[in-house]
Amino acid sequence: MFPKARESQVLLDVVSQLAKQNLQLLILGRKHMLTQRFRWRKDEMEKVQKQASCFFADDISEDDPFLLYATLNSGNHCKFITKDLMRDHKACLPDIKTQRLFFKWQQGHQLAIINRFPGSKITFQHILTYDTVVQTTGDSWHIPYDEDLVERYSYEVPTKWLCLHRKT
Repeated sequence: MFPKARESQVLLDVVSQLAKQNLQLLILGRKHMLTQRFRWRKDEMEKVQKQASCFFADDISEDDPFLLYATLNSGNHCKFITKDLMRDHKACLPDIKTQRLFFKWQQGHQLAIINRFPGSKITFQHILTYDTVVQTTGDSWHIPYDEDLVERYSYEVPTKWLCLHRKT
């Protein structure tokens, strides 16, 4: 079993990989990330700051609203990475239709790390270019589903599709 990586090392690995792709990067975090601790090494955070624009909010503030605003304001091409599933924000939305709209937006913009091994490339979960809802064309239906009530995160989608076709 591998020892758990420092948060600053994980962040540095992600930023370094994305910076090599010449992407514009904005890191939003809290000021405690800049102080030397076991989880946040100062030298690693300095390397992060050289490769990305950074904004560190006060430790008592919420950073999620900054993240959502920055992502939305940056345009439809912008993606974000966080371990937060944004359930609290979704629950605050006024109705089911708005919550569903937020969920669809989140699925199209939130990247999730699925594999990270020290010294190797980080793998992100692919963002789908299609909607994982029932789709129909004429007399055919495609229905996404999970087997055995699989638990999954909000950014994860069903991987199986039931295809039905009406006999003529």
